[in-house]
Amino acid sequence: MRAELVCVGTELLLGETLNTNAQYLGQRLAHLGIDIYHQTVVGDNLQRACEVTARALERSDLVLMTGGLGPTMDDVTREVIAAVTGRALRRDPEVAGALAAQLKARGLRVSETQLRQALLPEGAEALPNPFGTAPGIWVEHEGRVICALPGPPTELREMFESQVEPRLRRRLPPGAPVLYRRILKVCGLPEAEVEDRVADLIAGQTDPTIAPYARSGEIHLRLATKAPDPETAAARFDPLEEEIRRRLGHHLFGRDDDTLAGVIGRILVERGLTLAAAESCTGGLLGARITDVPGSSAYFLLSAVTYSNEAKVRVLGVPRPVLERHGAVSEPVALAMAEGARRVVGADIGIGITGIAGPGGGTPAKPVGTVYVGLSWQHGQRCRRLNLRGSRADIRNRTVTYALALLLEMLQS
Repeated sequence: MRAELVCVGTELLLGETLNTNAQYLGQRLAHLGIDIYHQTVVGDNLQRACEVTARALERSDLVLMTGGLGPTMDDVTREVIAAVTGRALRRDPEVAGALAAQLKARGLRVSETQLRQALLPEGAEALPNPFGTAPGIWVEHEGRVICALPGPPTELREMFESQVEPRLRRRLPPGAPVLYRRILKVCGLPEAEVEDRVADLIAGQTDPTIAPYARSGEIHLRLATKAPDPETAAARFDPLEEEIRRRLGHHLFGRDDDTLAGVIGRILVERGLTLAAAESCTGGLLGARITDVPGSSAYFLLSAVTYSNEAKVRVLGVPRPVLERHGAVSEPVALAMAEGARRVVGADIGIGITGIAGPGGGTPAKPVGTVYVGLSWQHGQRCRRLNLRGSRADIRNRTVTYALALLLEMLQS
């Protein structure tokens, strides 16, 4: 089955709203083994929406539409479906009655504007919306399907999983292969080096396929195959993953739902170690990433945001002469922050971050994006200078990823 997404909404077209629905639906359809060849975002314009939907209906077995089902005049999806299928719009009495009862129960007036949501193309089926007022629409037309779902993600996801997905499964042939994916996650290596190490595997890929992509300081390798069941897919993935692990070593830290912070947390628990952090330019993002992991209180003792020099001195005990001689953004200060965080709470490992996230504050010697990450533990210290580019948010987020990668490298050495 070939599918196409048509996402209706000027707010999506202008970038005012992030199109998370397309990401979600793409993943769900792929998991069903339904091929997605095209995706279109179109504004709340009847003519243009009709053009792209008609084109989608010509080349796809399933056209899945999102948005444009509300009560206002710029909600055009009903009209679009009626136009491209040559059907009249009719008010569905059952849908209108349920909608009126819902509005009255909420103390709202039942108006003609609200009742626009009860209009359906002739022969269409309404999909109940338990979390909103606008029903979805399911139309079978000349052997193909148009399905429209409301734009709010909470409504769309519940309706897709409870109503649309079961219908799609019934239309798939028995034993149809499903797309399976395995994501291998890499840190501590540049994207180019990762690709160099597996270049021949990518060049010679057949099944499974391999696709590398960067994710804020990490490199992910997506393995994909179509298989009749998870066991067959795993039998294809396992030898390829083993070879990739052999080439990337400890830099391949996890797969699928694994996170750097989660992997580090498991190691700390296994070894009975504790961690403390002192941050300057990242402003607590490292602590937030670490405590996103359930159970992190077992090993994470302190997150100190020592943004000013005075805080570095008073809270962490960074020596004033070190700050005056080397400046706050320096290797000695990063190491002193790590040691101070460790000492304050008696942690086994301390990590300190100091840098220039921008957009101002840089110098020729230390431009924006200069960051130092220091580690301190009972038997040694380690520091790394990072030279990062991007926005302030990019630099802060990538710093946290690189800091965690450095910590993982230390734990694995």
